[in-house]
Amino acid sequence: MNVVDKHRGGQAVGAAAFANQPHPYNPPIPFSLDPIEAVRVNLSAAERRTSSLGGRRTVKKEWQAAWLVRALQCIDLTTLNGDDTAGRVRRLCAKARQPLRTDLQEALGLGDRTITTGAVCVYHRFVATAVDALQGSGIPVAAVSTGFPAGLSPLDTRLKEIEASVADGAEEIDIVITREHVLTGNWQALYDEVKACKEACGKAHMKTILATGDLQTLRNVARASWVSMMAGSDFIKTSTGKEAINATLPVTLVMIRAIRDYREMTGHVVGYKPAGGISTAKDAMAYLALMKEELGNDWLQPNLFRFGASSLLADIERQLEHYVTGRYAAFSHHAMA
Repeated sequence: MNVVDKHRGGQAVGAAAFANQPHPYNPPIPFSLDPIEAVRVNLSAAERRTSSLGGRRTVKKEWQAAWLVRALQCIDLTTLNGDDTAGRVRRLCAKARQPLRTDLQEALGLGDRTITTGAVCVYHRFVATAVDALQGSGIPVAAVSTGFPAGLSPLDTRLKEIEASVADGAEEIDIVITREHVLTGNWQALYDEVKACKEACGKAHMKTILATGDLQTLRNVARASWVSMMAGSDFIKTSTGKEAINATLPVTLVMIRAIRDYREMTGHVVGYKPAGGISTAKDAMAYLALMKEELGNDWLQPNLFRFGASSLLADIERQLEHYVTGRYAAFSHHAMA
């Protein structure tokens, strides 16, 4: 049994190790209202476009296994709970180092591959712990900063938190925006805020969380995406995972088309991260299919695409075990931490 790589020119994506590919760097450009005011979004068309994905884009057997391994490599394995402990974070890091059981990896024909998740995402309090636990693995630590999840701390405080996380070894910073700037149409204020965060990140890779469930309309989502990219966001991300509504396929369609249009206008490449509510392998397959159709194979690699998730990994591993053995294991057989 062998899960092969068919990344270029094929229907499936395999298990090649892309984790060490360089992140894109998106430099800030001068603020302009023109592309923001030009944004138009057709809600019914977006819903129609994404509603057919589940039935129209399906893959089976070894093809499905290959896609699921790729989804696994694109996970930001995350713990953002009030009861997090250093021990839990270390166990999560151990899972990130070896997300697939050795017997399953060998049965898939991938025993000679180094397979890891895309990153480990934690609060600032646990950045140093995660960096130590992941030493030598090449797996970056992502820190949620800027007053996560509400983002309502004073800006100076938020910038200092970014700097502290970078000093502790975080290579990626997930910031949250002030939703009020979007809801009141204060695009200059949003641009200034995100740009200040970008400067505080230094060499760290910056993902900007739009908290799309709080933004009310898809048009606001598209406009916030544009402003965040103009201000230098290396990734744009849907949600904190704490909103009532988190990642959805229509929101994803709007955001990744903004990424595509931004690249056409500026030549700069921006990554994408859906987060919150993506907990099944079936969900992950739909997101991967949409990314492939809209942005191409380059956005099926962890340097340009991530899932913000924790329970997703357990279901992916469970589905891969079913592919290998023909039997479904209980979720307790694939504990995260």
